[in-house]
Amino acid sequence: MKNFVRLDPRDSVVTATRALEAGTSVEDTTTTALIPSGHKIATQAIATGEPVRKYAQIIGYAGSDIAAGDHVHTHNLDFRSTDMAYEFSNDLRPVTPASGDTFMGYQRENGSVGTRNYIAIVTSVNCSATAARMIADHFTPERLADYPNVDGVCAFVHGTGCGMADNGDGFEALQRVMWGYAKHPNHAGVLMVGLGCEMNQIDWLLEAYGLKQGPLFQTMNIQNVAGLRRTVEAGISKIEAMLPLANQSTRTPCPASALKVALQCGGSDAWSGITANPALGYACDLLTAQGGTGVLAETPEIYGAEHMLTRRAVDTAVGEKLIGLIKWWEDYTARNKGSMDNNPSPGNKAGGLTTILEKSLGAAAKGGTSPLTGVYKYAEPVTAAGFTFMDSPGYDPASVTGQIAGGCNLVCFTTGRGSAFGSKPAPTIKIATNSDMYKRMTEDMDVNAGTILTEGVTVEEKGREIYDMFLRVASGETSKSEAQGLGDYEFVPWQIGAVM
Repeated sequence: MKNFVRLDPRDSVVTATRALEAGTSVEDTTTTALIPSGHKIATQAIATGEPVRKYAQIIGYAGSDIAAGDHVHTHNLDFRSTDMAYEFSNDLRPVTPASGDTFMGYQRENGSVGTRNYIAIVTSVNCSATAARMIADHFTPERLADYPNVDGVCAFVHGTGCGMADNGDGFEALQRVMWGYAKHPNHAGVLMVGLGCEMNQIDWLLEAYGLKQGPLFQTMNIQNVAGLRRTVEAGISKIEAMLPLANQSTRTPCPASALKVALQCGGSDAWSGITANPALGYACDLLTAQGGTGVLAETPEIYGAEHMLTRRAVDTAVGEKLIGLIKWWEDYTARNKGSMDNNPSPGNKAGGLTTILEKSLGAAAKGGTSPLTGVYKYAEPVTAAGFTFMDSPGYDPASVTGQIAGGCNLVCFTTGRGSAFGSKPAPTIKIATNSDMYKRMTEDMDVNAGTILTEGVTVEEKGREIYDMFLRVASGETSKSEAQGLGDYEFVPWQIGAVM
């Protein structure tokens, strides 16, 4: 393995594959200082104010004169907001249609397909969170032993639902999340629990989305039931009645086109955009070829790469929707006295990522190369097949919550620093970007994409491995995050707007 990686002949930097001492030969130059693994080395002189390129794209501007061989990072690379002319639908590379791949899933009456079979307790407000947790905690593995087809009883609780406006972005987003979890194909039964006086009324949700109560969909409020203890008792009784019905669901062969996979990354490093993300992108292309759906999210983490996605939009309307999200985020961060470059995090920077432009170019690789078929609001139902995008913050739990609410029945999550994340009801597959972290965290990581660097495995080979794992985990194979019990505290609806 070389001691550096060059991604494109037009780049002015390369990436060190291991820590390099000062005086190490790199291409036609010599390092002038210690270069940490994953960090950038200038391969040519770059004057102050000139653009610095990686992935053949601008990742920032020289904050001072940079000599060939210098370490390029936060001390000498400046961020500037994007200002570019967007092009639409001029880089369309449709995948060759394929069919025949299947997994063992749960076919629901409405035509959707689940990869798991849970009973959910969904709260309308933080005030009913304790009741929901107490109900769920009653259903221990011993009490569920008679229902082998039920994966568990999960409480989805959050910290909002009141002290908010009864309309606008925040209220609508929370309602979409609740509706998405109530209708999710990985849920055989749902119990909604509220307090009674909150702003986010359960009855409003039922009316707005046409939800009907029945044996596998129940609601109740603590104030109407007359207190916490009685609510917990009533909730336990309701779920006990659901369990025999939920247990009747069994796995049957389902087409790969029924998979909707949330494409996520967290704890990223410089290798994310070189190994794991491109491999996941190839897996996404394999899925879309089968008629399935990949859902990219985290709008702040495509900032600076959105122009590459608009070129892949199936039409101008889809591309314009994406640009509209970017402009909303620029305004959102400005009015809250922030910057789009507040991301990357300290951990990202320690891993070699310097600006949000650099991070975004690597993050967008999760979407592969197929056309962008749809752009969605946070937690909006994803109806288009193929590669799609959903608006969300870059905060992983909030972003994944929106993707699952949108219908994703599987999550695939790349990480370079080593993120401890899992989700319910859609299981998470974790992909390590580098072999060192994979070896440290083998109990957490399902796939090692670091072998692309260390063993010469191709991106396509690793992508096929990831895609095959989609089918296995969707069929019931336990992912590493599931085995460790993650997912009960990662339900985090995006809280937008004032708390009043």
